[in-house]
Amino acid sequence: MTMMTRPGRSRNADLIVLGAEVALLAAAVGIGALLNHRGVRLYADAAPLYATWQPHLGVGTPVALLVGALFVWRGTRWGADTRWPRLLVVGYLTSVLWTLSLALVDGWSAGLAERLTVQAEYLHEVPRVADVGMMLSGFADRILDFQPNSWSTHTAAHPPGALLFFVGLDRIGLGGGAAAGLACVLLGATVSVSVPVTLRALGAEDAARAVWPFLVLFPGAVWVGVSADGIFAAVVAAGLALLAVGGRGGAVLGGLLLGFALYLSYGFVLVGLLALTVVLLRTRDRLAVLLVAAAAGAAVVVAFTVSGFWWLDGYHLVTRRYYQGWAADRPYGYWVWANIAALLLSVGPVAGPALRRAVEAVSIRAAVAVRSVRPPHPPLAAALRQRITTAGPTVWLPIAAAVAVLAADLSALSKAEVERIWLPFAVWLLVATAHLPRGHRRWWLAGQAATALAVNHLLWTVS
Repeated sequence: MTMMTRPGRSRNADLIVLGAEVALLAAAVGIGALLNHRGVRLYADAAPLYATWQPHLGVGTPVALLVGALFVWRGTRWGADTRWPRLLVVGYLTSVLWTLSLALVDGWSAGLAERLTVQAEYLHEVPRVADVGMMLSGFADRILDFQPNSWSTHTAAHPPGALLFFVGLDRIGLGGGAAAGLACVLLGATVSVSVPVTLRALGAEDAARAVWPFLVLFPGAVWVGVSADGIFAAVVAAGLALLAVGGRGGAVLGGLLLGFALYLSYGFVLVGLLALTVVLLRTRDRLAVLLVAAAAGAAVVVAFTVSGFWWLDGYHLVTRRYYQGWAADRPYGYWVWANIAALLLSVGPVAGPALRRAVEAVSIRAAVAVRSVRPPHPPLAAALRQRITTAGPTVWLPIAAAVAVLAADLSALSKAEVERIWLPFAVWLLVATAHLPRGHRRWWLAGQAATALAVNHLLWTVS
């Protein structure tokens, strides 16, 4: 077809985008180092990442190298040939091993068991929650800093659902840093199941198989193990997968999970764009699924409100708390673009070229529609609508995720640490890898694995 992009030209465009990514990252690192040297308060020693420069090896190093090499070698073929149920099981177990081995590069204590026990984290507050009802009803009163009994940094920065999760772990006998860290790994790895299930339910099984190895070797696993944001990504991905599967049960459970996600992070109002995209990509029962899921989500909101926590009060207070801390000093002029460089290290170098191909796919469809509008063909608007809507989940899900990230970035409420904060959106950007030519995927997988290994071994990441 004359409108299709030539393979050589598309490959060159991928390399240009990759070069732009490298330039952006080099600028973020170089300018970040210069600003730190001049005493500008970035509060990130290895800007644009919230980390410090500290080359090191650990007990997890051999396993991480082995998993990375094995999956680069065979991952694409396994994705194409393995039976579907086994594919999901293998993907999940490998994702757990990949994430756990990366965490153990820093050692058992520092990398896993004690990562969530520091003063800023949720576990610091768990022993202080004697009554869940009282915690919820008085939660907003303790958000602002510089007052008696103020919440710790991460607890104050999120709605009470995040703290409630760790309190729940403690109540069932899984208290302490090791159990919490393992929960982040075990739950965070489920995105390697939820995202392919979503694509398959939306009629894109071939795409799900193509994306699968990129989800397993997700560079963001560096922060999934260990941070609560790994759990947040799992909850969002599972909720979206249930919406895609549909039926009354799927809509109810998906709505409940996505409703609960609103109480894990205030930024998850942006997940609504992904949820709407999933529903619109369904081939049937769109309105029914949307209404049932919305009702289930509303039930979660009602439950928290009746318990004494009003989401909007928390949001307004947390914006004030945000600027009581480092955000007041961190320069927006640097972080508004350096955030994107940090995200690239979490999603991996494949992000830009894959997203470029997804945008190109819908652009080509629109162009074909314009050229086809001659009698007796349908009017332009109808032709465009048909071509664009049939672009499918591998186009619209990563574009929706990119729009959500852009909104979060421009809000000035995300200055640094986005390599973990944006994990719930990052995994959906990887859906665009379905557009990569099969012969190129192994090389891109190698780049993904190398990125995670380099970050984890050169830097001491903190959550």
